[in-house]
Amino acid sequence: MNEFYPLIVTGAMILVMTVIFVLAFILMKDKKEAIGFDRNMADSEIVKRLLGYAKKHIKAFVFVIFIMLVSIAYDVYSPILVGKAEELVKGNFEMKELLNVVFIYFGVLAVSLVCTYIQAIVLQKTGQKILSEIREDAFTHIESLSHDQLNHIPVGKLVTRVTNDTNAISMMFTNILVTLLKNVFVIVGVLVAMLCLNYQLTLMIMCFVPFIVLFTIIFRKFSRRAYRRVKDGTTDINTFLSENLSGMKVTQAFNAEEKKFNEFKKRNDTLKKAKRDQIFVFGIFRPVVYMLYITSILCLFYLGGRGYIKNITFLGQAVTSGTLVSFYMYISKFFNPIQSLAEQFNWLQSAFASAEKIFSIMDTRPEIEDSPDAIGVKHLEGKIEFKNVWFAYEGEEWVLKDVSFTVEPKETVAFVGSTGSGKTTILSLVCRNYDIQKGQILIDGRDIKEYKIADLRRCFGQMLQDVFLFAGTIRSNIVLRETGFDDETVMEACRYVNADKFIERLPGGLDEEVRERGNNFSQGQRQLLSFARTIIHKPDVMILDEATANIDTETEILIQDSLEKMMNIGTMLMVAHRLSTIKHADKIFVISHGKIVESGSHNELINAGGKYYELYKLQYEDKNGTE
Repeated sequence: MNEFYPLIVTGAMILVMTVIFVLAFILMKDKKEAIGFDRNMADSEIVKRLLGYAKKHIKAFVFVIFIMLVSIAYDVYSPILVGKAEELVKGNFEMKELLNVVFIYFGVLAVSLVCTYIQAIVLQKTGQKILSEIREDAFTHIESLSHDQLNHIPVGKLVTRVTNDTNAISMMFTNILVTLLKNVFVIVGVLVAMLCLNYQLTLMIMCFVPFIVLFTIIFRKFSRRAYRRVKDGTTDINTFLSENLSGMKVTQAFNAEEKKFNEFKKRNDTLKKAKRDQIFVFGIFRPVVYMLYITSILCLFYLGGRGYIKNITFLGQAVTSGTLVSFYMYISKFFNPIQSLAEQFNWLQSAFASAEKIFSIMDTRPEIEDSPDAIGVKHLEGKIEFKNVWFAYEGEEWVLKDVSFTVEPKETVAFVGSTGSGKTTILSLVCRNYDIQKGQILIDGRDIKEYKIADLRRCFGQMLQDVFLFAGTIRSNIVLRETGFDDETVMEACRYVNADKFIERLPGGLDEEVRERGNNFSQGQRQLLSFARTIIHKPDVMILDEATANIDTETEILIQDSLEKMMNIGTMLMVAHRLSTIKHADKIFVISHGKIVESGSHNELINAGGKYYELYKLQYEDKNGTE
C-alpha cells in the first residue's frame, strides 16, 4: 500500500485545488449582476452569426481543414517513430533500419511544415476578406441610423466598434477556430495512438482529463468577465479621447488641462485594473494546466517504471522502454493543445465580447426606415406643406406645437425667431432626419413617409451653419456624392457662388489639400464651398440654416450675392438671425415657442409692427450703435 502513497498525495492536492476553484466560481456566479458579468447574447448565437460570414468562403475553410488533417500526422505518428528508434538502439542495432526511421520522421515533419505554411496563408487571406465584410456591414448600418440615434451614441464608441472590435474578431477566423479544431483532432488522434500502445498508461492519463475540463470551464467564466471589462474600458477611453481631442482648443482656452487629465487618468486606471485582472486570470489557468501536465509525466514515470521493472502486464500489454518514450512525447502533444486553450480562450472571449458589441450596434434598428410600399422620386416640384405638426425630441417636451404652413414651388421662405423656437427643427423634419409624432408633412401632395428616404434627400441641398469638410481636396469636397464632374463643371459651380476667387489664389486650385474638418480654411471659405457643393448637384429644394452666422462683412456680401442667385434655382427654406439676409424672401414665418405667430413678406411684417418688427428694430439699432 505504501507504494501508492505518492499517487494518493497527488490526487489529494488536485482535489484541494478543484474545491478552491469551484468555490471561487460559485461566489463569482452569485455576484455576476454586481460585476457586470451577464451577457445579452449567447455564445452559440454569436458563433452562428459569425459563421454566417464564413459561408461564402466555405471552400477555403474545407481546404484548410484537409491540409490541417495532413499536418497533424506529425503530431500523431512522430512519437511512435521515436519509440521505435529507441528500441532499435537498445536491441539488435542496425544503422539501415535507424536511418529509415529517421528519414520517415523528417519526411513527416517536412510535409507538416509545408501544410502549416499553406494553412496560415489561406487563413490570413480568407480572414481579412471576412473582416472587411464585417467592417463594411457595420459602417453601412451606422450610416442608416437616424440623427437622434447618432446623437445618443458617442462617436468614440462607434469608432471602437468598427476598428478595435473587428480586429479582435479577425483572430477568430485567421487562427482560433481552425486551431481549436486542429487541437481536437490532435487530442483524438493522440488518444487513439496511446490506446493502441498501452491501455493502462492511457487510462492513467485520462484520469486528468475531467480536471482539465472543469478548470477550463471555470476559467472560461472568469475570462469572459475580464474581457468584457477590458472592452468596456477601451470603449470608454476611446469615447473620451474622441470628444476631448476635438475640443482641445476649448480645454486650453479655459486652462482646464489638469481637470481633463484627471478625468483621463481615472478612465486609464480603470482600464489598467481590467487588464491586470485579465492577466491575473490567464496567469492562474495556464500554470494550473502545466502543473497537471507535469503531474501526469511523474505518474507516467512512476507507474510505467514500476510496470517495466516488475514486468507487470495489463490486459495482455507490457510496458517497454519504447512505450515509455512514446508516451512521454504523447503526453506533451496531448497537453500542449489543452495548454494552448488558455490563449485560445483569451482570444475567443475577446472575439465574442467584440462580436457582441458589434452586433448590438448592427441590431439597433434605424428609427427612420422606408415603408414597405415607399416610392422612388427623381424630381420634386418643391411644394411643402406642414399640417398640424407636433414634434418633440424627448417625451412630450414639444418643440413644435400644431404648426401649419404651405410653401409653394420655387418660393423662398425664411423662418425667424429666438434660439430654441423650433426653426432648425422644421428644416430637419422636411428632410426626414426625424419623424414627427403628430400631424403630416407633405411634399408635392404626398406624405414624405411615402417617399424612399435616399431619393427624398437626394432632391435636397443642405447648407448648414457648421460646415463640415472632409479630409481630401477641394474638388472631392464639392463633388462629394457623385463622380463624373469635370473641372469646368466644378469651377462653374464655384463661380456661381463666388467661391472661385479664393480658390484661384490657392497654389493647388481645386486640388488644394483640405485638412481634417477643413481647419485650413476660414469659416466664410468653408461656407462658400458648401454652397458650391450644393449647387453642383442641382437640388430641387435648398435648405440654409444660419448660413451667414459668424461671417465677416466682406464674405457676407459674397454670400448674399450667392443667395440671391440661388433663390432662382428652386424652393428655398432659410433660417437666419441676420434679418438683412432674408429681406428678399417671398414669405417669412416668425416662430415663437414652437408656434408660428406671424407670416408675410418683409414689408408686410414691418408694417404690421409685430414681433418681426421688434426683432428688426433691435438689429437695426444694434447695427447703428456699433457703427
